[in-house]
Amino acid sequence: MNNQTIHREDEPLHQRILEHLGNAVLLFDRTQHLRYLNPAGEMLLAISARQSLGLPASALFGPQGEKFAGDLAHTIRSGSPRVERNLPLHLPGRILPVHCAMTPLFQDEQVDAVVMEIEDVERYQQLSRDERWLAQQNVVHQLLRGLAHEIKNPLGGLRGAAQLLATEVTDPALSEYTDVIIAEADRLKALIDRLLAPNQPPRMIELNIHQILERVSQVLAAEYPTLAFRRDYDPSLPPIHGDPDQLIQAFLNIARNAAQALEGDGEITLRTRIKRRVTIRQQHHRQAVRIDIIDAGPGIAPELLDQIFYPMITSRPDGTGLGLSIAQTLVTRHGGMIECQSQPGRTCFSIYLPLENRHAQ
Repeated sequence: MNNQTIHREDEPLHQRILEHLGNAVLLFDRTQHLRYLNPAGEMLLAISARQSLGLPASALFGPQGEKFAGDLAHTIRSGSPRVERNLPLHLPGRILPVHCAMTPLFQDEQVDAVVMEIEDVERYQQLSRDERWLAQQNVVHQLLRGLAHEIKNPLGGLRGAAQLLATEVTDPALSEYTDVIIAEADRLKALIDRLLAPNQPPRMIELNIHQILERVSQVLAAEYPTLAFRRDYDPSLPPIHGDPDQLIQAFLNIARNAAQALEGDGEITLRTRIKRRVTIRQQHHRQAVRIDIIDAGPGIAPELLDQIFYPMITSRPDGTGLGLSIAQTLVTRHGGMIECQSQPGRTCFSIYLPLENRHAQ
């Protein structure tokens, strides 16, 4: 990125405001050549201001360049603002729905330039979805805590009674029954403890996220000998602050789901990238690490996609539906979030972890 993002005391106030906006702002002159691009615009179009300044609109928007150029020409001729909602913006590797507004700037009653503002619709949809998931998770978690309390008390009494009964029973055949009662009581208690997830706050230390992912791949490779891993790591990632045990558990739960979707035979891609200007639960972060765990399995049923982070939701007959719920809880404790995109042949879980150390103080 160019040096526009560096705060300087002599910067005009309006420039600092533009540089900190979350929406892309572009300024075109009468000839439809770009004269200004803010950092959000750089991120959206994946091009630096230094490379793009002076380019015509037709060259900035790929296959839609002629459409944008035509809309700009109409705004310059008519002097009327133009707004398009849910416009599919074609970007390298994806199509992004955006709202686009063009506002003419006048000088001597003639249009001198046009300000174009592009709003990422997905960003606001993601914020709304993230808040909804968090609120629903909190409700479910409180419900489960109350239910667990009601179950664990009689369960402890049941186990204690079985232990007392075992001391009185001399027939080995009957002892097997008391052993079953004790074992099942222990299993149910462990299940409830997993349902509530670990309650310990994270022990934050500086760590290398790639070492965490390598540990996860080692564990799964031992479980699934025919499973392959493809690493697509960004070697320039700085260290992050986190609890290594909790992060290993979170990534392991997600990657194990991917391995099970592949039935233990296939390839899982582990990818890391830097994401700039990330908003997580209405908190803005300048930079975050994004970890993608990708598999080529059958995908997640659309009716389950919005529910997969809830406890007890699973598509597998032998699943408990706790792995992703626990992973989401552990990542949330690190100030991060998990997103999922799935279709037959490609499921991608993206974990976002802020680079700022909120626990440092």
